[in-house]
Amino acid sequence: MLAVIVLLPVLALSSSACAPRVATHGFMPRDELINQLSPGQQDKGMVQQLMGSPSSIGTFDEDTWYYITQRTENKSFFRPMIIDQTVLALVFDEQDVLQSIVKYGLEEAQLIEPLEKKTPTVGRKLTILQQLFGNFGRFSDPNESRTLGP
Repeated sequence: MLAVIVLLPVLALSSSACAPRVATHGFMPRDELINQLSPGQQDKGMVQQLMGSPSSIGTFDEDTWYYITQRTENKSFFRPMIIDQTVLALVFDEQDVLQSIVKYGLEEAQLIEPLEKKTPTVGRKLTILQQLFGNFGRFSDPNESRTLGP
């Protein structure tokens, strides 16, 4: 009986520690705000006033705004797993007028894996010994004369 009393709280605590933690990151405007957008009729200022600041602006093209939200699930010490993601892309023309609205979900997302390779550098590749002793004897005092004798 004593074993059951001791094991029951331990079992309850250990099972609660394994419960996943869900976190939401980013900002996505409500659907009723998105439905108020009218391509061809609103400029960047009006869109920002209605929707708020975008999560991101295009790196190479400042005429694309992104509103991004992501939900992740983290179980104990494992890497967080993305369970939901939404990206709203607003595209403006050269006169800053809204031209198109595109909404992407997790099913359109593409996983981008960084390359493990290193960027090559210019010069020779040196061993550790060459690096340690490469300059041994190279330095001399410029004020010291190299002649022998008086």
